[in-house]
Amino acid sequence: MSAGGLLTGRRALVTGAGSGIGRAIAHALAGAGARVAVTDLDEAAARQVARRVEGAIAFRLDVTDAAETRAVLRLSAVELGGLDIVCANAGVSTMSRVVDLSEEEWNLNMAVNAKGVFLTDQAALRYWLERGSKGVIVNTASLAGKQGVPFLAHYAASKFAVVGFTQSLAREVAQHGIRVNCVCPGFVRTAMQEREVAWEAQLRAMRPDAVRAEYIALTPLGRLEEPEDVADAVVFLASDAARFITGEALNVTGGVRMD
Repeated sequence: MSAGGLLTGRRALVTGAGSGIGRAIAHALAGAGARVAVTDLDEAAARQVARRVEGAIAFRLDVTDAAETRAVLRLSAVELGGLDIVCANAGVSTMSRVVDLSEEEWNLNMAVNAKGVFLTDQAALRYWLERGSKGVIVNTASLAGKQGVPFLAHYAASKFAVVGFTQSLAREVAQHGIRVNCVCPGFVRTAMQEREVAWEAQLRAMRPDAVRAEYIALTPLGRLEEPEDVADAVVFLASDAARFITGEALNVTGGVRMD
């Protein structure tokens, strides 16, 4: 989808933008006219993306660190000349049966996927409320934030948290003209999915290509999702075209989920 000019003059920050969905979001926001701060725990990856996105800047960011998150957001706002859009996208996954699930895996998924969204959104809100300004937040949840998934109970729990947090926050800050939504991607073709396919194949004693075939069979539109499919939805939610939409958990699944 061409969204040229839809976000002209806006300033955006994207977490977890060094690869996958986050990288696609950074490119899509810039393609719609926004200037973008590309952030990622992998600083080299963030800088590589920023070099390919016109007018972008890059920072290392550990979204589980509150002080670092506040500092990077404010520094991004200074360098961009303001901040209008925040996309809390950083995420991780591991896969395990619950009986074998370690506390470390549970804590990692909760720390990055849930706490990281909270800290990113909180830093954005504090910035806007201090200035009496408005902004838009788009969080990345998941299909697994709406329905449980075998071997991903800890991941699903973290993404259910993102959906609930998004809806609660949207009600809390609507009076300030701040909109908060999230996207719920399905089976997205990324490096993370490649790892998950390998894990699931091992856990189910299947071939990886059979796991991918199941993903496609579950998708009414008949293909794996691309990161750009998610990124275009984020641009829409961040734009004035979605000016009366808040508190939504938008399915971007090719029909896997239809509620």
